[in-house]
Amino acid sequence: MNLPSAPGVIRGERIATPKGIGPGALHLAGGRVMRVSGIDDVGGARGSEVLDAGSLLVMPGLVDTHVHMNEPGRTEWEGFASGTRAAAAGGITTLLDMPLNSVPATLKSSALDKKRRSAAKQCRVDVGFLGGVVPGNSGELPQLWADGVFGFKCFLVPSGVNEFHHVTPDDLRHAMPVLAQLHAPLLVHAELPGPIEAASSDMRGKDLKSYATYLGSRPPSAEAQAVTLMIDLARRHNVRVHIVHVSAAETLPLLRDAREHRVPVTAETCPHYLTFEAEQIPNGATEYKCAPPIRGSAHRDALWRGLADGALDIVVTDHSPCPPALKKRESGDFFAAWGGVASLELSLPAVWTQMRARSLPFERLLAWMCEGPARLAGLQRIKGKLATGYQADFAILDPDATFDVTPQALHQRHPVTPYMGRKLYGRVHATYLRGQLIYANGDTVGAPRGQLLSRVQ
Repeated sequence: MNLPSAPGVIRGERIATPKGIGPGALHLAGGRVMRVSGIDDVGGARGSEVLDAGSLLVMPGLVDTHVHMNEPGRTEWEGFASGTRAAAAGGITTLLDMPLNSVPATLKSSALDKKRRSAAKQCRVDVGFLGGVVPGNSGELPQLWADGVFGFKCFLVPSGVNEFHHVTPDDLRHAMPVLAQLHAPLLVHAELPGPIEAASSDMRGKDLKSYATYLGSRPPSAEAQAVTLMIDLARRHNVRVHIVHVSAAETLPLLRDAREHRVPVTAETCPHYLTFEAEQIPNGATEYKCAPPIRGSAHRDALWRGLADGALDIVVTDHSPCPPALKKRESGDFFAAWGGVASLELSLPAVWTQMRARSLPFERLLAWMCEGPARLAGLQRIKGKLATGYQADFAILDPDATFDVTPQALHQRHPVTPYMGRKLYGRVHATYLRGQLIYANGDTVGAPRGQLLSRVQ
């Protein structure tokens, strides 16, 4: 297949537009979709090349609103160069960077400026930034919002790094009125310390290599109680609250009830919670460690039902890599290992593989991984769809092709992921950002073209 660097028209038998997946043609100019037509209407290209995708699927670029790039300060964990290269390889064209685990954390305007300077001229996809809410920084939030962050993130339990402290309900009661005045969303790591402390109070004699031991230390009640708290605070203060990485079936009825009562709460889950099951995780396999933990198959199946009925809104990665040594694979100690799953470039095939097994149509993936995250970020008028006026961000995918996850196939900095050795469906042949080819046939193309996004652009 010929992949022109900047086509004027893309035609194919499977073009994913808001009207569905079918034959069509996209007419591009100035980095945007100018119109959508029938497959045989390729006029008006004015000498520009026509990209004929044939039977491959042309889909909107994914939007991932939960990514840890770790730069500046912990670039050896990932960094903007390798992270955005992996994103492009996975058909992701826009991402939001979390305010941790960089040093400094994005807790005030000067830290945001340092992060932007670190990211400049490195990014192969578009990157926006989130600010953080920690004890005592409520006064910094208005300036961060004015500087263009897309929202704010907080933890209700220790985050794992010293630069980003978790908040208490009292801290949130100070921050929520500020967020309400700004009309800014709050993304919440929803686990409460109490149930975790109770479950972990006596570890004497327990096997720290046992996944069951780690799973038991972070019970579903920690998540459910935290979500209950956040729903109450969202209702009281009329703040948009987004629950990140939902893992537990017990959380879903709470979200359904909040939606029924029109509380401004949304929620996400992640590919690893939709793919893996605790019963199959070997002891010592610390590449599976994350918080909240991957739970049993009953929880996984409940999450799929939550996506189907709208209790969960989106699927994003929570890509949280680290150097291999921090995963403690040699000792297999789940409690000493860094908690985070690296999966940025694998999110699309991982989710699609599970959807195929459940006979779910590809259109649902577009809602969960393109349109929904764009809406959370406030980018729904320019990203997440292939429609007139939208940016020409798209991926060309063979949804029926399989590939094996190997270290050589990965573009992330460190080849450590629980997907290693898995056979996945959905091979990305090419990725385009604003109509420009950025990834093709296994490698990135040209110089980095990604822009640093601001909410106030």
